[in-house]
Amino acid sequence: MQQEWIEVCKAGEIDEEDVIRFDHGSQSLAIYRSETDQYFATEGFCTHEKVHLSDGLVMGSIIECPKHNGRFDYTTGIAKKTPACEALKTFPVKVENGAVFVSLG
Repeated sequence: MQQEWIEVCKAGEIDEEDVIRFDHGSQSLAIYRSETDQYFATEGFCTHEKVHLSDGLVMGSIIECPKHNGRFDYTTGIAKKTPACEALKTFPVKVENGAVFVSLG
């Protein structure tokens, strides 16, 4: 089965060490740009209390939830600080022709 890629935005639309929200159908994701100009995608809502992570704080490879300060490594989805205990689902991302694409596969 071939992987379907969905365009999220132009590469320059996300600042370094920042995150944006991306909604597609019934799914909501958080799309990150690292300080080394790499892009990552996770499910959009914190696994603790379903607050969207696009309002959170990016510090290095960590996203901090804006509600209870739970932390995740957005490159792996692993929970790093309570009250977040359950990992975030991650999604493949690629940059092609100046645009960021995600696969929800």
